[in-house]
Amino acid sequence: MRQGPSAWLLLVPAGAWLLGMLVLPLVVVVVFSFGERGAAGGYVPAFTFANYLNLGARWAAFRNTLTLAPLGTLACLIIAYPLAYFLALRAPARWRTLLLILVIVPFWTSILIRTYAWIFLLGGQGIPALLEALGLGAPRLINTPFAVLVGIVYGYLPLMVFPIYVSLERLDRRLLEASADLGSPPWRAFLQVTLPLSLPGVATGCMLVFILLMGEFLIPAMLGGGKVFFVGNALVDLFLQSRNWPFGAAVAAALVLVMLVTVTLYMRLVRRWAGGRDDVSLM
Repeated sequence: MRQGPSAWLLLVPAGAWLLGMLVLPLVVVVVFSFGERGAAGGYVPAFTFANYLNLGARWAAFRNTLTLAPLGTLACLIIAYPLAYFLALRAPARWRTLLLILVIVPFWTSILIRTYAWIFLLGGQGIPALLEALGLGAPRLINTPFAVLVGIVYGYLPLMVFPIYVSLERLDRRLLEASADLGSPPWRAFLQVTLPLSLPGVATGCMLVFILLMGEFLIPAMLGGGKVFFVGNALVDLFLQSRNWPFGAAVAAALVLVMLVTVTLYMRLVRRWAGGRDDVSLM
C-alpha cells in the first residue's frame, strides 16, 4: 500500500485481464441465472429463484464431480509425490532432465488422442480381453467411474508432479543431514522435514488438479460414455442442446460457489496443519 503510482501501474495489465475475462463473465452468468428460458431457448430477462430451486435435477452431475474430482486429485497426489521425490532427491543429476522430459511427453499430444487410446485399452478388446485370456474374468471397465478416474490420473498427473518437484528440488539438503546427525531415522526426517517443506508444492498441485477437474468435460464424456457425467457435461447439455441458459447459468454459479468454499476450507486446513508442525523437533 506504500508503493508509488509506478508500482500500481504494474497491476494494470493483469487487473484489466481479470476484470474482462473473469469478473465480467461471472457477473453475466449470475445475471442470467435469475432469468427465464425463452420459448425457443436462450435467455429472457426476469428475476426468479426457480433455477436455483431446481438444482436438485442435476444432483447426479454434482455428486459425480464432488466424488471423482477429490478422488482423482488424491490419486494424482499419491502417485506424483513419490515420483517427484525420486526426481528431485534420488535421481542422478545427469538423468534428471531426461526424466523430466519423459513426464512432459504426454502433453506433446492432444488429450483427445490420449483419451481415445484409453477407450481402446479399457474396452472389450483391451485390458478386459487380456484378463479373460489369463483366466481372471472379463470385468467391464469402460463407461464406469473407474475408467473416468484412470483418465483423470493419466491426464492430470504431470500438473501434480511439477509443483511438488520444484518444492523438493529447492529443499536445503543440509536440513536432512542435520536431522540424521541428531539421530532422526529417515522416516521421521521425511515426516518432520521433507514433507512440511514440500507442502507448498503439494497445495499448489492439488489446487491445479482439483480446480481443473471440477470443470472437466472431455474425460467423463469419452470414458464415462454418458453414464458417468460431470457438471461440465451438464453445462454442455443445458447451453448447447436444451438451450436452457438460465438454468445452465445457475448450475455454473453453484459450481463456482462450491469450488470457492472447497478451496477456502482446503487452504485453511493446509495452513493449520503446517502451522501446527512449526515447533516439532527432529527427535
